[in-house]
Amino acid sequence: MSSTERLQRYVADECGSCTDEDLADRLAELEELNESVGGSDLATDIELLSALGNETRYKIVRMLHAADDEELCVCELSPLLDVSDSAISHALSQLTDAGLVTRRKEGKWRMYRATPRANAVLVALDGSRSL
Repeated sequence: MSSTERLQRYVADECGSCTDEDLADRLAELEELNESVGGSDLATDIELLSALGNETRYKIVRMLHAADDEELCVCELSPLLDVSDSAISHALSQLTDAGLVTRRKEGKWRMYRATPRANAVLVALDGSRSL
């Protein structure tokens, strides 16, 4: 059974009948919906969510968020994470690329901070736990 046939059955169940015009109208509405969620925002959101989809990266963002706008050095994160320094460096690069972390070089040290977007995502996630 094709997806259009299933949609036609669904529309018929909901409305009592389904003409070709009813089906075409519903497909047009669904196409508009599809177009409204696509584009560059979708790719950016997927990159952000993918970056948070790893325990090490998620924990780094959580720690930077909890630091209340204070910067942390890799040397401060390393003792708290049970992964290699190269894994931490790779995680921080991915988080920076996803727009969740900013990086600043201070002498021989690299300082990191959660971005406003990272903070907003974590606040939203925290708030959703009580729903």
